[in-house]
Amino acid sequence: MTSTISMITPQALDALIKSTQTIELIDVRTPTEYRDCHITSARNIPLDSLDPKAVMKSRKLPLKAPLYIICQAGNRSLKACEQFHALGFTQIVNIEGGTRAWKDKGLPVIHGQTSVSIERQVRIVAGSLVLIGALLGMLVHPAFIALSAFVGAGLVFSGITNSCAMAMILMKMPWNKN
Repeated sequence: MTSTISMITPQALDALIKSTQTIELIDVRTPTEYRDCHITSARNIPLDSLDPKAVMKSRKLPLKAPLYIICQAGNRSLKACEQFHALGFTQIVNIEGGTRAWKDKGLPVIHGQTSVSIERQVRIVAGSLVLIGALLGMLVHPAFIALSAFVGAGLVFSGITNSCAMAMILMKMPWNKN
């Protein structure tokens, strides 16, 4: 399905914005990522709460006008585009390379409150749980090593499936909300 999704480079999108052409841009990153740095005209709708039908109903431009989707590097926005396409909405455009490519090209962004990314939070929590499990296993009872094994298995599963339950849980925490 990805071959039917339109793509646009950050430079081409910036040229559209500068030409005073009105565009609609959805940023599907987490609220924390969006708050840290985003494109001026972007509206934040995290991928995990994206409802393509609701987005299309709330559009200010005609349905035939392109809807641009961006994330950090292009993977989540591609998933979002696929959700729109699955419902028959074809005027959806993915921004190549996402916000990272946009910033790398020196294009304008709004910097807000910086925070610890979800990826870093996962590493901190996973590392802490492994360390705690190992220490408790050595000092209290060997059965506590199961905690380290459980976290390790979760990380392997996350790598294989490219989804992370711990990240999904952390995204729901109050400090990761707008």
